[in-house]
Formats: sequence, C-alpha cells, structure tokens
Amino acid sequence: MPTYEYRRPDGTTFEIVQKMSDDALKKDPETGVPVERVFHPVAIHFKGKGFHNTDYGTKRRNRELEASAKEGADKHDAKVAEKSKADASSGSKSDSAPKAKSDDKKPKPKKPPASS
Repeated sequence: MPTYEYRRPDGTTFEIVQKMSDDALKKDPETGVPVERVFHPVAIHFKGKGFHNTDYGTKRRNRELEASAKEGADKHDAKVAEKSKADASSGSKSDSAPKAKSDDKKPKPKKPPASS
C-alpha cells in the first residue's frame, strides 16, 4: 500500500498508509483539523526512438566523447608544436622593441594655398 503525505494549515506534514482506492483524508485523524494531500512530481524517463540521444548516457556516447577529446587535444598539441617551430626559426632576430606599422603613421595635412 502506498504512503500519502498530508499538510495541516500550520504547514506541518504527516504521512499515512492508505489503499489507492481509499478517499483522501479531509481531517487529521489525531487532531481533527482540515488537511490537504501533498502531491510530488514523479521521475519519468522517455526512452526510445524520437527522443534526444544526449539525454541518457551510453557506452557508445562515452567512447565518442573520449575520441573527440583526444582528437581535439592532438590538434592543440600540433598547433603548439608548429608555433614553437615558427618562433624558433624567427627567434634569431630578437628585437625587444615592437616594429612600427606603416598604417600607424598618419599623413600630414596639406597647407591651403596662400591667396594674394
């Protein structure tokens, strides 16, 4: 038989074992104050075709995620190695000051022609 939870007007709760076919209690059997049944959401899982495959973990998904992470790590390692090789080859000319860009220099404004 299921256990049902009831709430008193002062906010306190109590549980009672009842048959599913029994009517809900209207009054507390101990004190006689009016009570109401407390409902709780049930946990449900929708499984099968047509539902999101990311909702439930599977062994296959775990293998795919591990492979994806490994592939991403390999790509990152390759980029780091490539960058360090490029830095090493151009590292012989180590200038401490940054080079000025050509677009950093603004053209000087022209003077208007003198009128006489």
